[in-house]
Amino acid sequence: MADTQSPDSRFRSTSLPEAYVCRWGILGCGWIASVFTKDLIVDPSTRGVYDVQHIVAAAGSSTSPDKARQFLTDVGAPETATAHGTYEELVNDPNVDIIYVATPHSHHFANTLLALRAGKHVVCEKPFTVNAAQTKILVQLARDKNLFLMEAVWTRFFPLSIAVREFVKSGKIGTVKRVIADLSLAQPPEKFFADSHRMVNPELAGGCLLDLGLYPLTWVYQILYHTQPVETRTAPSVTGSMNMYRTGVDDNTVVVCTWPGTIGIATTNLYNDTDPNNTGFPCVRIQGTDGEIQVHHPAYRPTRVTVIKGLGAEAVTETSEFPIPPGHGMHWEADAAARCLRDGKLEEEMMPLEESIIIMEAMDKVREISGLKYPDIESTEG
Repeated sequence: MADTQSPDSRFRSTSLPEAYVCRWGILGCGWIASVFTKDLIVDPSTRGVYDVQHIVAAAGSSTSPDKARQFLTDVGAPETATAHGTYEELVNDPNVDIIYVATPHSHHFANTLLALRAGKHVVCEKPFTVNAAQTKILVQLARDKNLFLMEAVWTRFFPLSIAVREFVKSGKIGTVKRVIADLSLAQPPEKFFADSHRMVNPELAGGCLLDLGLYPLTWVYQILYHTQPVETRTAPSVTGSMNMYRTGVDDNTVVVCTWPGTIGIATTNLYNDTDPNNTGFPCVRIQGTDGEIQVHHPAYRPTRVTVIKGLGAEAVTETSEFPIPPGHGMHWEADAAARCLRDGKLEEEMMPLEESIIIMEAMDKVREISGLKYPDIESTEG
């Protein structure tokens, strides 16, 4: 492998002796798997983390061990990491504590089901599944088997996101009346994607809602739902609309979520850009009775937030930067998952399973309204 250090020596000089070691198995060898795995390898002390550390123990390909081995080499995994030529081998590896599922959306349900049935904890890349019915089955199985399960909505774990949620809960801008969130990328599918590409292929659960729209929905829900006391949280009424691309998936979508006294609006499309001039245009506006919080583009990986306290001429503006330490930013969700395993928790409070379900239900509702059905991948049989 490219990295010849042993897993222990990688952290010897910086991590505390009692740091919990989490051994990861990577299911899938694509781009997102590479980004996540490289973040696992980053020394956690570079982000001020000393209580957990990560070991890339194995990776699995659905086609051959050679592909898995090449993946491990490319990401700089330790020589001790095992390359598996099937997902079945990976989930049954005794040296793996937790599986990271990084396959296309259409395969999340089956792959996560496989790992849970093998007795492995799971972090599954977003969106959790294709529909809420599939998510509910995974959640119930994980609970029945006392296994940790989490949807990998990495943005939730950013220090910026945590700070924004605290701003809202503390009443910094009064009572929130509206959240407007957008993630749109100017990638006209006719020019950017072949019809077989996962982004527009209905057989792979393509379309902008499941791929991009989950991020603005994340901002809507983590502000208007997640900041409420657990005992009073309620799902909103949901409506929405879609324009369809020639392949039958959405290329322009709006979701409107209504709670008593407040509304969240999430938008996404493939023809326009949230921030066309790369000026740091706000992608999320959280508007309250005494001010506004603006999260600057991109919604999935923000590093700057502006708080406008007060209204009109009396308003005071303050902008804060939240730089990302070495890595891409996926290490924070991995740290959170490792702590849950260490502490015997079966879900992460920053991304609770019930919230994953209700967000999936919102996306189901908008697809139902617009008539978007995916062929042969919405089954709950597994």
